[in-house]
Amino acid sequence: MVSKRKKLIRVNDKMQKDYVYELSAPTGKNFDPDFRPELSPREMLEMGVFGGVYMRDCREEFPASWFRRAKLSPLSSYEHLRELNYFGENASQPLSVWRKQGWIHKDDPRGWFQWYCRYYMGRRSPEEDRRQVKRWKAIARHIAQVKNNCRVGDEECRPRQRQAILHWAYDSRRI
Repeated sequence: MVSKRKKLIRVNDKMQKDYVYELSAPTGKNFDPDFRPELSPREMLEMGVFGGVYMRDCREEFPASWFRRAKLSPLSSYEHLRELNYFGENASQPLSVWRKQGWIHKDDPRGWFQWYCRYYMGRRSPEEDRRQVKRWKAIARHIAQVKNNCRVGDEECRPRQRQAILHWAYDSRRI
């Protein structure tokens, strides 16, 4: 009988100290059948999301390839740089709003994208995964608004909404 050891990831960054999680699925595979992201975390970071301030201190946790071409602001800056976003728009809300709305889970203090990065890498937390997939699916209403009000591929139509959709791993350039 062959035993497969599961990989443990230890996190020590600005928002989490001594947090450990297990990778139990292969990277980028075995997703919930209802969760079909169109972009990987690497692709999102390369395109430009979250004004370049997100996940800058997480390089040890995730593959170096995710950060090689990522559009990130300098570590010394806490400023959200909208020009680093693919659509050049600030479509983010402050973390304080996320916390107030109850969108933040204790294991992912940075929110949905942190959950997605860890899920993509192979972490599975059934209850939290269901909650986040449900939130991901709820973005469909924004996709419908772009589809109903814009010509396909017209990136100048509703750019802020397209940027927000991009933050949820939907490729809003194709809408």
